[in-house]
Amino acid sequence: MARYNGPVCRFCRREGLKLFLKAERCFTDKCSYERNQYPPGQHGQARRPRVSEYGLQLREKQKVKRIYGLLEKQFRAYYTEAVRRKGDTGENLMALLESRLDNTAFRLGFAGSRAQARQMVRHGHVLVNDKRVNIASYSLRAGDVLSVREKGQKLQFVQDALERAINRPQMTWLELDRDKFSGTFTSTPVRAELTLPIQEHLIIELYSR
Repeated sequence: MARYNGPVCRFCRREGLKLFLKAERCFTDKCSYERNQYPPGQHGQARRPRVSEYGLQLREKQKVKRIYGLLEKQFRAYYTEAVRRKGDTGENLMALLESRLDNTAFRLGFAGSRAQARQMVRHGHVLVNDKRVNIASYSLRAGDVLSVREKGQKLQFVQDALERAINRPQMTWLELDRDKFSGTFTSTPVRAELTLPIQEHLIIELYSR
């Protein structure tokens, strides 16, 4: 499967906010966004031109894709599924993204970033209902139990991530058992609890053109 392997700190600078894509690095002085809060490239420090309505919609889509680590084809598939489902398309879209296995592993605190969680899943360190699942896009359902294999529990970055996640607000649709390195996906994600600066209606408007 195709994926982006280039530098990601430039994404934060391009979007004008911290997307927390580099785990612990984002909380240190090495954070590229903290040192250079302007877009990347040779014209990054020039005065920003006026952005059109289409430009705002496009930037919002790019921002969400980068937060969840998706390429266009994957993201478009989620939008199509969100439209097919009953209810608000924007809320459906966010619920689908939050239901991904890699995102849930990150939310539970087993990894410092979604990219790190994706690597955990691909390397077979994550179990769903006691069965190994190595597909990062696997969509969890209410009642599914996610756990880290015994071998994965010994990884230093997993232990460090859990320690740092103690002060992170826990979503109501997730129940964490820190001692057992497991968590339960109890219900559909609630859009109101997501504090990410996302305006999903702009994405819907963009795809509805």
